[in-house]
Amino acid sequence: MEHFFWIGLIGAALAGIYALLQTKKVLSFSEGTDRMKQIAGAIRDGANAYLKRQYRTVLPVFAVIFVVLCVMAFASDGRMLSKFTPFAFLTGGIWSLLAGFIGMKIATHANSRTAQAASEGLNQGLRVAFSAGSVMGFTVVSLGILDVTLWYILLRYVFPIPADVTDVAKYIGNIMVMNGMGASFMALFARVGGGIYTKAADVGADLVGKVEKKIPEDDPRNPATIADNVGDNVGDVAGMGADLYESYVGSILATFALSAMGGYGFEGMFLPLMLAVSGILCSIIGAQLVRVKEGASQMKLLNTLRKGTYTAAVLSAVAAGPITYFIFRNIEGASWLGIYIAILCGLVAGCLIGFFTEFFTSESYKPTRDLAATSQTGYATIVIGGISLGMESALTSILIVCAAVLISYYAAGGTHEIVDASGHFAMSFNRGLYGIGIAGVGMLSTLGITLATDAYGPVADNAGGIAQMSGMDPIVRERTDALDSLGNTTAATGKGFAIGSASLTSLALLVSYVNIIQEKTSAVLDFSIINPPVLIGMFIGAMLVFVFAAVTMNGVERAAQSVVMEVRRQFREFPGILEGTATPEYAKCVSICTKGALKEMVVPAVMAVAVPIAAGLILGPTGVVGLLAGVSVAGFAVSVFMSNAGGAWDNAKKYIEEGHFGGKGSKPHKASVVGDTIGDPFKDTSGPSLNILIKLCATVSIVFSGLIALVHLL
Repeated sequence: MEHFFWIGLIGAALAGIYALLQTKKVLSFSEGTDRMKQIAGAIRDGANAYLKRQYRTVLPVFAVIFVVLCVMAFASDGRMLSKFTPFAFLTGGIWSLLAGFIGMKIATHANSRTAQAASEGLNQGLRVAFSAGSVMGFTVVSLGILDVTLWYILLRYVFPIPADVTDVAKYIGNIMVMNGMGASFMALFARVGGGIYTKAADVGADLVGKVEKKIPEDDPRNPATIADNVGDNVGDVAGMGADLYESYVGSILATFALSAMGGYGFEGMFLPLMLAVSGILCSIIGAQLVRVKEGASQMKLLNTLRKGTYTAAVLSAVAAGPITYFIFRNIEGASWLGIYIAILCGLVAGCLIGFFTEFFTSESYKPTRDLAATSQTGYATIVIGGISLGMESALTSILIVCAAVLISYYAAGGTHEIVDASGHFAMSFNRGLYGIGIAGVGMLSTLGITLATDAYGPVADNAGGIAQMSGMDPIVRERTDALDSLGNTTAATGKGFAIGSASLTSLALLVSYVNIIQEKTSAVLDFSIINPPVLIGMFIGAMLVFVFAAVTMNGVERAAQSVVMEVRRQFREFPGILEGTATPEYAKCVSICTKGALKEMVVPAVMAVAVPIAAGLILGPTGVVGLLAGVSVAGFAVSVFMSNAGGAWDNAKKYIEEGHFGGKGSKPHKASVVGDTIGDPFKDTSGPSLNILIKLCATVSIVFSGLIALVHLL
């Protein structure tokens, strides 16, 4: 199978062509009136300006790490670190950046077109927004498969393989698992920076505009409204695209590394690539089924997206059977059926996580409606209710992942021992761990359509803002609000997929770290939980999750305070703004959000890199294993809690705005706005950033394993 990896190039081309066709489809729709074009242009200019400044901020940090990696690799002549890793670090970061940038570009061109299409009907609005989301989804999978395939071809056929390498597949797998560090690092910057930007603007606009001045959301009189709409693009589109790119590539690379542990060689590396390619075809078919009738309820809107995603998942499950059989049929002792069951575990787990995320965050279900009802008794009760709902929602996601891990491990074969001709033990393979890795790939195999249902939400949100600011018929805002409310649920679902896959991928990366560190030393290492460095590492890992969440939340709080003060200043100094006789200084709020986000995003990113290295240098390799375990467990639970609590608060507010419990302007509505502002950094900054933290800690530990081994064991 080692000579068939070129099929990945076909898959990448297929996804890229589909993304291009969807781009042309979006651009074929009308942008609307001159006023709509003007507003969309201001949003687009603000988003482009932010990303340019973000990339200029990130570039020096990337340069420093690149130099450090080069010193480690070339000073040790490749013994401490592969000479290819520094360059893979750069390419991973560039592809991750590009995935988010392309998605943001189409989103900023689709927002006014979605508003104009929504004036013609709900289905028309959905078509434009979903097509824009599809560009993001299929761009991510196209670039991801392209990155993996190109590096495999370079390592296998272009660059020379050392003469002392006896297992070429293992050699390539161990190098490629380190390639995810660049993508994870860029994703963290994009997610944290974009999240701080969008939530600072959102919180500032809501607290002053809605609560203090009692003006509608996206009212053109609000000085922060343009910054709020810019934030939807730089955070919920560009940041999320970089995030899911990293998750997608990380799951494939982790399985590459585990292939050797299962004794599967190139066949075990080829399977995740083929699952990704088949997932593209299935996602394209599923995307064609997303249609809705005029006047559809939230449940019907939800069901039409489910029809697309579930169809893609079922088709992917059917296709995975013959693919697995064909690849593994001739491997002695391998159970193709067991591996297939592991793939199905990932697919089913992904769908179940998506369903229960919808259950806890959609206004179509009881939990969010009950949360909305708590607003009738004030601010405190809706805050308490949202926190408890988020905590409760972690139960189902964790149990689903636990079941997926257990079933996939034993179905794939667990620990498999090989005996020689005389019946004596010869070697053992841990095929169960490969099963866990391939389950993670299965969960993300239909990422093209899953991400499309996620990315369309910010487009619909922007469309609602443009409809409000340009004075379109109120029915247009009703339609975009319906799409936006559904987008909040699908965004929460996308975050659920990301953190669910992160839990499986992080376990695979942890095992890869142990395997690589043991290869670098002949010492016997004690990784048991009763070993003090392991136990201390677990505490540090759990602590890192909470400190990281606190730092990112504080970043939103400080930036939001600046926005609130600026909006209040403009209302105070220019009374004509509220009267409609003066134009707000939108650029001031855009500038404040940009500076705040760029300033606040650096510390969390540096923390994610520095803490694992410091733990390794102080506690040794066993301490790093404990840290990775602590980060994975605590990060998974806290991320689900924060993401789902934030999504439920947001949709509870929208449920009230539809006319329940007094509707807009009522006391329950004011309470729900406060809950929503608390939930904003929960669901769009800290929560989703944690799944990147989990994998970045693991890849950093793997990349610097040679340095840690040198300091402690050699």
